[in-house]
Amino acid sequence: MEVLLKISNVSGGYYKEDIIKGISLDINHGDFMGIIGPNGSGKTTLLRLITRALHIKGGEIFFKGENIFQMDLKEFCQRIAFVSQDISTDFSFTVNEIVLMGRIPHLKRLQFETKKDMEIALEALSLTDALSFRDKRIDELSAGERQRVTIARALAQEPVLLFLDEPTSHLDIGHQIQILDLLKRLNRKSNLTIVMILHDLNLASAYCNRIALLDKGAIYKQGRPEEVLTYRNIEVVYKTIVLVNNNPVTLRPNIVLVPGEK
Repeated sequence: MEVLLKISNVSGGYYKEDIIKGISLDINHGDFMGIIGPNGSGKTTLLRLITRALHIKGGEIFFKGENIFQMDLKEFCQRIAFVSQDISTDFSFTVNEIVLMGRIPHLKRLQFETKKDMEIALEALSLTDALSFRDKRIDELSAGERQRVTIARALAQEPVLLFLDEPTSHLDIGHQIQILDLLKRLNRKSNLTIVMILHDLNLASAYCNRIALLDKGAIYKQGRPEEVLTYRNIEVVYKTIVLVNNNPVTLRPNIVLVPGEK
């Protein structure tokens, strides 16, 4: 498989503290990768380093063989998109206006959106099933609808690699499945490479073809769901007792929590 993003011995974090400590990870073209780990394990920090929101203190990151910190920022944003956990906005923009913001990396300075940009935004809205409320204000939408809009904005960038930080946070189980089904569809039909942070291990197991389990700023285990989501790995990293069996539908690992108090 073609390596799309190569993370080589990367360290970094905030101020003088290194949260990420020597991580190496290959993201292949067409991957649907899950990043999992307990709170404080460095998941969000890793994504911030990869997306240039933070500067690395050691190691290198290559996108298609090119060092990402040597890439023109505009070119970088044309190829790689990021959907953060925070889906709030301080301004009451319409859905259409927000999705069109995804076209900014493709526009020249002070250039207005063209007919092509409008068409790409409409296609992104259609793909995310958000076309019906394109004229609504963002603060009029439910959490699930707002999440679809932020994904549509990212798709309007026309990226080849999409990062998401907890895309199902604050959503009920129905909306969680809708969002992950949408992402899986984009991964399969549009060949979009996706990397996302998830807290729910069963969702990561059901949707991801590869998983990286982080612990204390390092990768404890990476590989296919059945290689990573074993009861031993989970108990060591999460410090909790679980049972692991096979989901009868997906045939992937299914994690059952064992209560400490009965």
